[in-house]
Amino acid sequence: MATFGRILSHRNGKRLVLLPATYRSLHLTYNRYNVNQFEVKPIKKVLVANRGEIAIRVFRACTELGIRSVAVYSEQDKMHMHRLKADEAYLVGKGLPPVQAYLHIPDIIRIAKEADVDAIHPGYGFLSERSDFARTIVDNDMRFIGPSPDVMARMGDKVEARKAAIE
Repeated sequence: MATFGRILSHRNGKRLVLLPATYRSLHLTYNRYNVNQFEVKPIKKVLVANRGEIAIRVFRACTELGIRSVAVYSEQDKMHMHRLKADEAYLVGKGLPPVQAYLHIPDIIRIAKEADVDAIHPGYGFLSERSDFARTIVDNDMRFIGPSPDVMARMGDKVEARKAAIE
């Protein structure tokens, strides 16, 4: 069986196969910093900026991967299952209706910083297609689990998305 990627060895002895595009981006990082190895900082804690079954599924995946999970909940959702399934839970958007509470980006970022999370997962709906949310996360030195803010902004505009598809 032929491998069309580049095989790299990791410090723990595991082999990693990278597709050409991924390897090129790592190779550029390798050349830019002139180091002999690359290191990816592991994610230890994830905040899910959503509620309900979507959040519960992300929490389950986090548990299986050994990653701690953080839930946000509105005042009206204080007894919902997603709050109880997470390792930690914090009130978001105090005094706001439920939907506006989950859309309150400054409060979500504040909670993420206080809880010392490494990454934020937007879930589905709510903030999952907001490039400004993804940009705010990246600007605050956290990872956005999803497409880059630039890709989201470009794909959110039908005209730009069509140009990108043609290119």
